[in-house]
Amino acid sequence: MKTEQVIRRARELGKCIPAFNCPHIPMVKPIAQAAADENSVAMIQAARVEWEKFSAESLERVAAEYEKYKRDGHTLLHLDHIPVIDEDYQRVDYMELISRALKAGYESVMIDGSRLDLAENIKVTKEAAALAHEAGVPIEAELGAVMGHENKEMPPYEELFASKMGFTRLDEAERFAGESGCDWLSVAVGNIHGQVAEAVRSQKKPEARIDIVHVEALYRAAGIPLVLHGGSGIRHESVLEAINAGIAKINVGTEMRQCYEEALRERPGDIAYAQETVYWKVRDYMKNYLYNSDLAQQMKPD
Repeated sequence: MKTEQVIRRARELGKCIPAFNCPHIPMVKPIAQAAADENSVAMIQAARVEWEKFSAESLERVAAEYEKYKRDGHTLLHLDHIPVIDEDYQRVDYMELISRALKAGYESVMIDGSRLDLAENIKVTKEAAALAHEAGVPIEAELGAVMGHENKEMPPYEELFASKMGFTRLDEAERFAGESGCDWLSVAVGNIHGQVAEAVRSQKKPEARIDIVHVEALYRAAGIPLVLHGGSGIRHESVLEAINAGIAKINVGTEMRQCYEEALRERPGDIAYAQETVYWKVRDYMKNYLYNSDLAQQMKPD
């Protein structure tokens, strides 16, 4: 089953695909193993920021590691956040990176034009979608302002949530889905990204929750599967409700990265120990969020 079909089938079943970021190369192996041992389905993904500011090295390096440890019927390889304008507000050659990812074997990709105005975001997404679809690969896009990545201080979370600051607009979601060519859409509904500045990257994220009514309305407006970024730290009940409301993919980065890094601080140089902690963290996460074997059975090769 191809990635686009997996996401759509997850939505039909009222399930969700967890997508785990790998800012450190040794994280790939335990995540893949955990997905298989849970008899479930997960994405392993890498974002540009993870080879620019962490130790993922390159998108090709992550793909090569994935090739060693992938588990047929259980894992998929996704290229996360390729921004048009990055977290330092620098222009990025996004088409070159997406082209490299397609050559490297990524099974889905993401273009992030969320720092652009609506018309420009549609334009760049449509351009990237044409390239991905030519290769038979689905593409994710982002609309709205999911807070976090930038090195600036955010307003208090409750203030952000009450004001719906940066939330994806219903009218824009409908137009974007209709014109951009994206296959699924990352939305801002109360979720926040993990921070990447060195001074704050080890801090616990604020506990977030999701505006479920807004998710339901966005799903009706867009008519395509929705994606929840910033999955670490969101209240458990909010995640389950968001899945029922239209979320078919959830990104989990900070929680796993901090687990790996804390293990290495506890036992410096002991990569095997750090991998084991990630393995059990992933299994625990998947158990808590009810990812079962339905999709895994359908993904298995004949």
